[in-house]
Amino acid sequence: MSRTIRGLNAALNSSGRYPFKNPELEVDYLVIGGGVVGLAIARALTLNRPEKSVYLVERHSRVGEETSSRNSEVIHGGFYYPESSLKIRLCIRGRHLLYKYCEDHAVPYKKTGKLVVGLEHQQAYLKNLLAKTKTLQRPTQPSSGTDTYAPAVPAKLLTGEEARELEPDLSPDIKLALLSSETGIVDSHTLMESMERDISESGSGSVVCGTNVVRVDPAKDGWVVQMSTAPQDGQEGATSETDSVFAKTLINSTGLSGPFVLNSLRRGLKPQPKPVVMWYAKGSYASYRGPGVSNVKHLLYPVPEIGAKQHGFTSLGTHLTLDLGGNIKFGPDIEWIEPKALHDVDPKATVISDEEAIDFWADHLVASSEQVPSMCAAVQKYLPGVTLEGLQPDYVGIRPKLGPPESGFQDFVFIKERSGKYLGGPMSEDEGGIMITLLGIESPGLTSSLAIAEMVEQEMLPST
Repeated sequence: MSRTIRGLNAALNSSGRYPFKNPELEVDYLVIGGGVVGLAIARALTLNRPEKSVYLVERHSRVGEETSSRNSEVIHGGFYYPESSLKIRLCIRGRHLLYKYCEDHAVPYKKTGKLVVGLEHQQAYLKNLLAKTKTLQRPTQPSSGTDTYAPAVPAKLLTGEEARELEPDLSPDIKLALLSSETGIVDSHTLMESMERDISESGSGSVVCGTNVVRVDPAKDGWVVQMSTAPQDGQEGATSETDSVFAKTLINSTGLSGPFVLNSLRRGLKPQPKPVVMWYAKGSYASYRGPGVSNVKHLLYPVPEIGAKQHGFTSLGTHLTLDLGGNIKFGPDIEWIEPKALHDVDPKATVISDEEAIDFWADHLVASSEQVPSMCAAVQKYLPGVTLEGLQPDYVGIRPKLGPPESGFQDFVFIKERSGKYLGGPMSEDEGGIMITLLGIESPGLTSSLAIAEMVEQEMLPST
C-alpha cells in the first residue's frame, strides 16, 4: 500500500509577525510573482493600459527563478487535456501568441515537432488523441467574440515503421506515433528577459526584485500590501522593516506559493471557508551523452500513464527534449514531496498547516543520481539503445498541484474577488478592489503565458 502524501495548508502572516501598516504609495495594478505568467500579465497591462501604473514584485533577486526556469522549455501543441478545459484553450492560443512574440522580439526558438510514441496496447489512446485534434478550434482574441474554425493542432498518425524513418533509434516495439508539427522549444530565460524589458521600458511599469510580500489586507477601494526585503542566500528570513503599498487591483501569480495570500484573507471570514491546499511534485531532469539517439531531430514523448480517469495522468512521462544547442535531456519524472512537520502534528494527518514550511520544496532542488536508473528504464521502453552510463543528473523542477496523487485532472484555476468580501459591514462582496488569484499554473503554463495574460487583462478586469 502506497504511503499517503501530505499537502500544505499555509497562510501568509499566520504567525502575526507583521502588524498592519498604513500605505505610503499607491499603484493601479500590483502583480505578485515574476515568473513567466506574472511577467506576461504585467506586460499586457503596461501595453494596453499605459495611463495606469503597474508594479511587479518578485521575491528572488531575478525573475523566473522557480517553475519558469526549471522545465522542459517546450512550446506545447495543445492536445492532451479535456476539450473544455482552460489548459487546452490557453495552450492553443498561447502557442500562437508565443511564436509570434519570439519572431517579433528575436527570442530564440525552434519548431522541432514532437512524436508521441505508443506500444501495442497504447494505440487506441493515440487514435483517440488524433480524433480529438480534429475537433479543436483555434481561439482568437477574446475581445473579438469569434473563433477561427481552422486546424488548431496539426497532427497525423504514423505507423511504427514511418516513425522509425524519422527517428531510427526508436524501439521496434513502437507500433504507432502521433506527429505534432507545431510543437517546439524556446529559450525561456531570453523570453523572460525580453518581457521584463518590455515592462521596464514601457514608461508605466516597474519590476522590483528582492521584495517579499508578507501581508495583504482588504481596503475599501483596493488592497494594502506590505512588503519586506526578501532573504537572500545565507539569510534566515525576511527583514522586519517593511514598506506598505495601496494597490487598486492585486494579481497574485506566485506559482508555488499561490494559495497563501488567499488563505490569509479567508482566515478572517465567518464561517471560515476551507483553505486551499497545495501539493508538490518534483521532476528531475538528466542530460544525456551516449548511444541510442543518433541524429535525433524531434521531441520524443511516451504515451502518458493514464489513471482511473481519461485525463487522470499527472505527468506527460519521462520524455526526450532538445535545447537550442542540440543537447539532449530526459525528464521530468515525477516524485511527490511533502513538508516536514516542524511542530506537533497528527502523524496520520493528510495536510500540514505550518507557515514555516512554506518553502520546504527548496530543499529538494538538487538533482540526485538516485532517480537516474528509474528514468533510464522508462526511456528504454521507447529508446532501447540509451545507456545508464550516458545519463547524468542535471536539474530539478517543482510543479504546483491542486490535488494529491491519483486525484485526476486538475485545470488552471482563476479566482476573481473584491475586497468588499473581506471587509463586511455595508460593503458587499461585489464591491471594492479586484484581486485575481492564479492557482495550479503548471505545464503548459509557459506555452500559455501570453494567453493567460490576455484572458486576465481582457476578460477578468474592467476596461478603462
